[in-house]
This record gives sequence, structure tokens and C-alpha cells, in this order.
Amino acid sequence: MYSRAKVGAIIMALLTLLYTALLANTGFTLLFLDEPVAKAMGFFILVFPVLAIWLVIREFIFGVKIERFATSVESQGKWPHFEFELRPSGRPTRESADRVFESFAKNAEQNPESSLAWFSLGLAYDAAGDRPRARKAMRKALALDAKA
Repeated sequence: MYSRAKVGAIIMALLTLLYTALLANTGFTLLFLDEPVAKAMGFFILVFPVLAIWLVIREFIFGVKIERFATSVESQGKWPHFEFELRPSGRPTRESADRVFESFAKNAEQNPESSLAWFSLGLAYDAAGDRPRARKAMRKALALDAKA
């Protein structure tokens, strides 16, 4: 039902919400003091909980959209196949990940409007250990899929 990643995300979200509630309490306490510096600090401390909640919501929405997209790709039988040489830990070797990555990067370059090409590139980036670029490629895949 729930994968370990989902459970971890839910736990982190709950901890973030707890932290933001405590932070908001401190912010409100400072707002009600008579010192102008305390009021300013209270105001700025209240900005952080709002930002944290917005980021958590944004990441959950991203995760749900990617999961739906991945399920769609898998059900259509279009899941990319990676020819990795694996380490004993199960992670791909850097050399094989780079080699696989190059072919998916070329495919995305040649098909810039293909959401599947960008999704596959995102998976290849992730396999190569480059999470920021993986997320960027996945976001592009979602944007292209929304246009279709």
C-alpha cells in the first residue's frame, strides 16, 4: 500500500508541520512584545512557517504527479530499460550510468517536445546520482505532458 519512500515523506511532512507550529508560536510571542526589534523578528519568523508549508505542499503535488505519470508510462509498456552494470549494493556503477545517461540525453535533445524522453532522462539522471537535474527533467516532462 505505502512504500517506504511515501512513509518517509509523510513522517517528514508531519515533523515539518510540528516545527512550523512551534516556530509560529515563537513568532506570535515576539509580535506581542513591546520592543520593535522583537516585533520585526516575530514577523520574519512567521514568514518561515508559511514558506515551509508551501514547500511541503508543492513537493507532495510534484510527487503525486510524477507517480501518476510513471504509472501511465508503465501501463503503456513504455518504461525505459537501462543497461547498467551494478555494484554489490545494487546501485549502478558510475561508468555504466554515464553511458546510459548519454543515450537518454541525446534522445531528449532530439525530441524536445516528448514528455517520455524527458521522463526517461530524469530517471537516467537519478541513476547517475544527479538528483537536482533529475527533478528538473521530471518537471519538464510534467509540463510537456500537461500541454498534450
